[in-house]
Amino acid sequence: MAEPLRLLFMGSDPVALPLLDWLAGEGASAATLVGVVTGPDRASGRGQEVRPNAVGAWAAQRPFPILKPEKLDGDVQAQMAALRPDVALVVAYGHILKDAFISLPRLGTLNLHASLLPAYRGASPIQTAVACGDKVTGMSLMRIVRELDAGPVADTETVPIGRLDTAAEVEAKLALAAIPLVRRSLPRLAAGQLEFRPQDGAAATFCRRLTKADGAIDFAAPAAELAARVNGLNPWPSATVEIDGVPVKLGQAEALYGSSFGSPGTVNLQDSEGLLIMTGSGILRVRRFQRPGGRMLGASEFLRGFPVEAGAVIASRPMAPLVSSRPFPR
Repeated sequence: MAEPLRLLFMGSDPVALPLLDWLAGEGASAATLVGVVTGPDRASGRGQEVRPNAVGAWAAQRPFPILKPEKLDGDVQAQMAALRPDVALVVAYGHILKDAFISLPRLGTLNLHASLLPAYRGASPIQTAVACGDKVTGMSLMRIVRELDAGPVADTETVPIGRLDTAAEVEAKLALAAIPLVRRSLPRLAAGQLEFRPQDGAAATFCRRLTKADGAIDFAAPAAELAARVNGLNPWPSATVEIDGVPVKLGQAEALYGSSFGSPGTVNLQDSEGLLIMTGSGILRVRRFQRPGGRMLGASEFLRGFPVEAGAVIASRPMAPLVSSRPFPR
């Protein structure tokens, strides 16, 4: 039986945790985790306490060497080389790797990207897929090259996007989808049988890093577009509207295909499942809300403490595009 590959993991986001659990457990027969490279501890939360990120906290409880560099320099390269990795696996690390780091492992550096490439190259593929109303997305295992998410792809694992799925729920599905993808790929990589296919660059689409301003909602857009956007922006940056001067987050929504009346943004009424708001085409049913300092609540519970009258008009704000056929400026 072949020796397990020596695998160096690079990542910072919670989406990697199910895969890390697998690598440290059942997956140890295919790969020995020789070290973890993640971002440095940062101040976070209301008290601004300095804490590790999700991957750093995971690694701190286990006997793996941990590197938390502020930047990837020659010293870090030497420390990584000392771990003698056969392969490096990158999952939402947040740094662009230079050629010296990409080529450091014997079998190269692979990346798990949370889209079905060449769709949604860039920083927010999960949120963008949901916000665009896609019915399916997936994880892609690719070789890293200098061009953004443009490397050849070895394999993918698809997951469905449900009608009411938020980005958080799709992220959880993708986190689990990484396991079978890596499980079947590592033995093929070790045996020299993992084939990589070039992406169709002409079909590539690009997404960008989201900001708080992307929470804007324009009710003149169709209800289906707005529902997808509300769900795709949950939990961050969150679709946000102002009701009676209070910023309110919209946490989940769906489109209803009936005749609408009133100008876009007009509140129709509350039904058993949500608040109905007129749009440019169709009716938007908002199912979850959150007021400042509160928690996300179902519509019925929220509206008992924060009533919204029928006929009220919620102001619109312009929505910036989330997808482009060309890379967004950095």
